[in-house]
Amino acid sequence: MNDSLANCMSKMLNAERANKQAVEISPVSVLIKKVLKLLKDNDYTGDAQEVQASQGIRLTLSLLGKINNCGAIKPRYAIKKEDFEKFEKRYLPAKSFGILILSTTNGLMTHQQAKEKGIGGRLIAYCY
Repeated sequence: MNDSLANCMSKMLNAERANKQAVEISPVSVLIKKVLKLLKDNDYTGDAQEVQASQGIRLTLSLLGKINNCGAIKPRYAIKKEDFEKFEKRYLPAKSFGILILSTTNGLMTHQQAKEKGIGGRLIAYCY
């Protein structure tokens, strides 16, 4: 396993397609927790609860059935504030449908928040 974020997004998508109510995610990192918080804030997932297991911390994430597709973006493209439309066309199915998650100097945020603030960053993931 090389990319834990891509593994997490894949587990979420597979569980959504199988109509599961929850999915267990492990390993857990700070980046994964922040991405899941952004997905929760945008109403794609429910609450995530930490469970202490013998191998370490696991997250139990409740699913709402709202994810059509999601994934990690590799390589993590640097994106300027003028280039959002180009990457929206590449990763999202329609204008103002779904979110791109990017890492900025102000922390992780969606592309709409970055547009409002007028800053760029590096693409991390997408979800719609």
